[in-house]
Amino acid sequence: MNVVDTVVIGGGIVGWSAAYHLVRQGQSVVLIDRADPGQATAAGAGIISPGSSVRMPKATLPLSKAAVRYYRELLQVLADDGQPDTGFDSPGTLFIFQNEEEMARLAEVESFARQLKAEDFGSIGEISVLSGKEAQSLFPPLAEFPAAIHFSGGSRVDGRKIRDAMRAAALQRGAREIIGSAAWEATTLPLNSIRAGDETVSFASLLIAGGAWTPELTGALAVSLPVVPQRGQILHFDMENVETSPWPIIHGFHNHYLLAFAPSRVVAGATREDGSGFDYRKTAGGVYQELDVALLVAPGLATATLAEIRIGFRPFSGDTLPVMGRVPGHDNVFVATGHGPSGLQLGPVSGAMVANQLLGVPNDISIEAYSPDRFSQARSGIRHV
Repeated sequence: MNVVDTVVIGGGIVGWSAAYHLVRQGQSVVLIDRADPGQATAAGAGIISPGSSVRMPKATLPLSKAAVRYYRELLQVLADDGQPDTGFDSPGTLFIFQNEEEMARLAEVESFARQLKAEDFGSIGEISVLSGKEAQSLFPPLAEFPAAIHFSGGSRVDGRKIRDAMRAAALQRGAREIIGSAAWEATTLPLNSIRAGDETVSFASLLIAGGAWTPELTGALAVSLPVVPQRGQILHFDMENVETSPWPIIHGFHNHYLLAFAPSRVVAGATREDGSGFDYRKTAGGVYQELDVALLVAPGLATATLAEIRIGFRPFSGDTLPVMGRVPGHDNVFVATGHGPSGLQLGPVSGAMVANQLLGVPNDISIEAYSPDRFSQARSGIRHV
């Protein structure tokens, strides 16, 4: 039987962030990943632009601020460990206003962004109001809308690349990976071993970062977490020899976005399909919805090649907030999930913060508001004061 300090379940951006943080603190770590199709990390857009996140719940803003700050630290330690290729860049963000009704809210959006900048949020940069033609000069396929707000510091990351960078760095530092299903040896307290493929791994602590699949494991512990999958279908266009990497991220009042990656790729997303379960399919309706919005916002994409369609299952919690912390009734079991559409922005810092809690190390901000205990308290009628 293998014996380690911590087992991490889940090989997405949250799980590998936690594993990497733990091995850097000297822990022995085994990460178990089932490699299910539809992992949100592999499909997500990777937008890190809090100034344009007008729909993010207010309760998540402290975590968002910490996340943007942590990215800079993470990129440096990954580079120091020989893993600089993360797809991170800061091409800026355009928040577009498509009609007069949206134009009436321009001052509101600008004020929101300036407030975050005054509170020292990163990845905002200089804030300026642009004409439609000025916005179009920065993102040539864009339609000419009445106006846009430009945030020069808007950033993005490639989810697959940064996951792989953390994985490689963690393995280099001594972590071990097992590809296979995790199953309890026994659910009697205290929990101290788990089956992974043909192995049994004994542990002192366990961190579950299984994304939308997390409730499968916590449910076996008689802990019900209201986390469900929301399917997202995301389109990738090839602009065929057009250098797109300097193009800014496109945001607006809708849930859809555009962003570009080197050398010639533009990403358009994403559907938000509630009640999808784990139905891993490209659907005609989903692709039509994304094409319709993408070509309305950026008609210049009409001649691009539709190169790829990715599908991811976002883990959504019952109150839309992340679920992070100790699992009720289990002193040595922790969970990190429920980030919804913000997983690539919030995931790295969330994994590190829950790892700190596991280690007994204080975090810069409290994560109590995201504790899984809030759901059991809600069922019992207990409220936080």
